[in-house]
Amino acid sequence: MRIKKIFLGLAAGTLAALPAALWAAAPAGALQPANNDVSNQASLQRGARNFVNYCLGCHSARYVRYNRIAADLGLTEAQVEENLMFTGERVHDTMEIAMNREDAARWFGTVPPDLSLIARSRGTDYLYSFLKSFYLDPSRPTGVNNVVMPMTAMPHVLWDLQGYQQAVYEGETDASGNVEKRFKTLELAQPGTMSPQEFDQFVRDTVNFLDYIGEPMQLERRSLGLRVLAFLLVFFLFAYFLKKEYWKDVK
Repeated sequence: MRIKKIFLGLAAGTLAALPAALWAAAPAGALQPANNDVSNQASLQRGARNFVNYCLGCHSARYVRYNRIAADLGLTEAQVEENLMFTGERVHDTMEIAMNREDAARWFGTVPPDLSLIARSRGTDYLYSFLKSFYLDPSRPTGVNNVVMPMTAMPHVLWDLQGYQQAVYEGETDASGNVEKRFKTLELAQPGTMSPQEFDQFVRDTVNFLDYIGEPMQLERRSLGLRVLAFLLVFFLFAYFLKKEYWKDVK
């Protein structure tokens, strides 16, 4: 009994500490909900197209194979070879990049990370908000900064689609008479080729694909989990009524 109380106390303490830890890890900009759906195959197909055209030049996905994408996204291997394979030679190759790591570190100041598990490590809301939060900043080497990840080394690769945003600040005067600027919002300074609604969908599809490659088995896992729960429920009912039958004459 004492062990049980100790365990419950530790669990309660851990749960109580979670909000504080999550708050401490939260980025400066408020995250927007991605609302992605990995069961939407059409969205995943569009996301795969977006990924290979705008991300795969710098970011690999070395734990994902092209033939697995073909099987899960309802594509033929010929379609994948024609439309998605720009770096691999065979359909069972992984999604590697041709960029040399030393060159990448010299150009960007850091090596672009592999994106196979980025959705699991960062979360889909983070990725969705990050891709939408670039703004003009002449002080940065790339000419842009990011609200969600300040001082990011990544350039705004989607500028032609979204356009350029500028940060809007609001100021408060402190007791010393100094004006303290605080970030307020982002506003579009130069439109891109997409409307804001189209760009939102573009980013959501891309994040959806990143969520899928982080765990390609997740749809099968969820389906299997439901079948297991249904089996346990039926087994429980049989066991319950069998127990009642055995004990019906016991007083």
